[in-house]
Amino acid sequence: MAKLKRLFAGALALCMAGSVMTACGDSDDDDSSAASTDSAATEDGGTDDGEDVSNITGDSTSKYVIYVWNTEFKERFETYYWDNRDTDLWDGVEVEWVTNTNDDNYYQTKLDEALATQVDDDMKIDMFLVEADYALKYVNSDAALDVRNDIGLTDEDMANQYSYTQDVMTDSDGVLKGVSWQATPGLFLYNANYAEQVLGTSDPDEVQEYVKDWDTFTETAALFAEQGIAMVSGYDDTYRCFSNNVSSPWVDDDGNITIDPQISAWVEQTKSYTDAGYNNGTSLWDDAWVAGQKIDGGVFGYFFSTWGIPFTLLPNTLETSTDDGGEEAEGNGGYGLWRACTGPQEYFWGGTWICGCATSDNVEITKDIMYKMTCDTEIMKSITETEQDYTNNKAAIQELIDDGYSNAFLGGQDHLSLLTEAAENVDLSNKLSAYDQGCNEQFQSAMKDYFEGNSTYEEALETFKTNISSVYSTLNTDTITAE
Repeated sequence: MAKLKRLFAGALALCMAGSVMTACGDSDDDDSSAASTDSAATEDGGTDDGEDVSNITGDSTSKYVIYVWNTEFKERFETYYWDNRDTDLWDGVEVEWVTNTNDDNYYQTKLDEALATQVDDDMKIDMFLVEADYALKYVNSDAALDVRNDIGLTDEDMANQYSYTQDVMTDSDGVLKGVSWQATPGLFLYNANYAEQVLGTSDPDEVQEYVKDWDTFTETAALFAEQGIAMVSGYDDTYRCFSNNVSSPWVDDDGNITIDPQISAWVEQTKSYTDAGYNNGTSLWDDAWVAGQKIDGGVFGYFFSTWGIPFTLLPNTLETSTDDGGEEAEGNGGYGLWRACTGPQEYFWGGTWICGCATSDNVEITKDIMYKMTCDTEIMKSITETEQDYTNNKAAIQELIDDGYSNAFLGGQDHLSLLTEAAENVDLSNKLSAYDQGCNEQFQSAMKDYFEGNSTYEEALETFKTNISSVYSTLNTDTITAE
């Protein structure tokens, strides 16, 4: 810690966008999470200029600064942590949220700038969040605290967490650098109406037989195509099934970029599906991709991990109307008409990890947040019940299953049992690199011209080489071949 403080001392503090609002009130008013100041936010939680600052304020003398890329953790923090916090630790401390969009590595860029300019003032970072696609960049640096030895969480505290969620954040010396409140195994979410129309059943066990492996999945896609229904929406829908089952990372220890056979298999399948009309030629997150999630959207299914239901599929598929009293009525459109099954192969997608910053002066607060938000079984149960988030706590999930959990959006289905089986089988050994976000984004983007018939595969690879070199100039692209 002292070494890092000396390293950062003397540098200029990063200039943050947004203003700090401090509420007036009694210092012992611990029940007030008070006001929040947000600039005009974009869809992903950033602002028009890519950054916002929002606060939970009290009668404060110092700040607890958290770097994030959207509002997900902030919402979880305010709803599930704040009323359960150790109020003594928070006496005289306010929370300040710094939000930068995750697109095009922007969040990493702003975080790196801030980490490089830490000084002894109130704007030093105390906590920052990372995703799996670039977690190793921070795990293998001095930026994050040792969860066990520096922060103080014990193996007993973390005993209910899925092992892969710790593997992601463990460095080469076995030091754990971050923890998560969620696990993100994936499933195949499908339109029950279309299943009945084409397959004659919407029962998850029976539908699973039609999508149990990729050969069967493709045969089933042909059945849907005959009735004008796309098996998946577009180019990117099956990507994570392949990319998170690779046998080697995008970048090896010598900085060489290689294309794993699983990535090549995705290219081959997606080109085949596009040419055969088994997808609608959309790209992830675009308007046409979203439109397919309406119950009459012409798409049979989507691959989503645990966050996909509450954050994407549910809001995109749910059509609302007003009842006679003018109140919005839930349950129209696609609500209750989606189901889940395992799909052709197990995978995970995404996930968010909490890191304590090495220069923080508020490590006890970090420990309190980490324990309450990732180890407390009752809080974990509450998050899953209320938010449909699959929390990183085996005991919490099992209690919900034993109590007869059902998901109304999925027609009363217990999808937690499917997710539990998938989560236990997630294996991340030798699969991650610090460059995964850029490689995944640039490769998918470059292949779009090939899928649409505007370039050859070889030309698309050259585009990828050019674009990835602009993102990571030190990596070697000579190992990329069109095999």
